[in-house]
Amino acid sequence: MPPFERHLFVCTNRRPPGHPKGCCAEKGSESLRDRFKAEIGQRGLGGEVRANAAGCLDACEFGAVVVVYPEGVWYGRVTEADAPEIVERHLVHGEPVERLRIFEKP
Repeated sequence: MPPFERHLFVCTNRRPPGHPKGCCAEKGSESLRDRFKAEIGQRGLGGEVRANAAGCLDACEFGAVVVVYPEGVWYGRVTEADAPEIVERHLVHGEPVERLRIFEKP
């Protein structure tokens, strides 16, 4: 199989309850990753795009955090409801979803 054109990393880091930094897992990131995988599959993008779980991306205050490479677009406060829009606009049409963007590659 050729390399994927894009990788979508979803932080699924889990910290103990009450940790001051919080964690993406307690903000629904595990089911969010599953939703991205389903959306990618439904659009037939499985050979082009890969949705991966990631450890801590060190942007806990913005959780759930998602990063799309190779563009280096960071999304924050992403919910399952946002997944179809990110897949359609960014992964299919190459247009980042600005309302969710928290960082970008310089």
